[in-house]
Amino acid sequence: GAGPDALLARLAVKPTGQIGPTLNSTFWGVLALGRAAPATVRFLLAHQAVGGGFPWGIGGQPDSNDTAAALEALKVAGVHGAPVTKAVSFLLRFENHDGGFELTRGRGSDAQSTAWAIQGLVAAGRTPPRAAFAYLARMRRPDGSYRYSAKYVTTPVWVTSQVLAALARKPFPLRS
Repeated sequence: GAGPDALLARLAVKPTGQIGPTLNSTFWGVLALGRAAPATVRFLLAHQAVGGGFPWGIGGQPDSNDTAAALEALKVAGVHGAPVTKAVSFLLRFENHDGGFELTRGRGSDAQSTAWAIQGLVAAGRTPPRAAFAYLARMRRPDGSYRYSAKYVTTPVWVTSQVLAALARKPFPLRS
């Protein structure tokens, strides 16, 4: 909108490359800015876990959603190769037998994690599993919104917005 200077100032890149207080805020900062400084790329790659995933916060446990968001940020940053391959391998370990993806092991599939996984895979140039789309189709409600999971109908506007981006096979940042 008009006069975004105050908002853009909040996305200041620290000398370490970090944007905001968390690793997750750095993913989102890259997506919001549509670019990444070399220090930011180094910061992100330095916080990729040995197993390939990315956590929400520095020193945390990697999860599927943040790994997918990191893949989207890495695409914007122009990163290819081993870091992306490792992140994709990590992400694919969260696919369940029902076709959905889960946030963390043992939690069970949910529509948002499945949508994140689809978007992360697309950002990495990979074809998402067909079963993930079938899972999302099963979560669609008669009113057109999407359930969070087979058990819960929570935050339907947020869940639906995330699912629609995934169904369009578009990673963040969304462009026309």
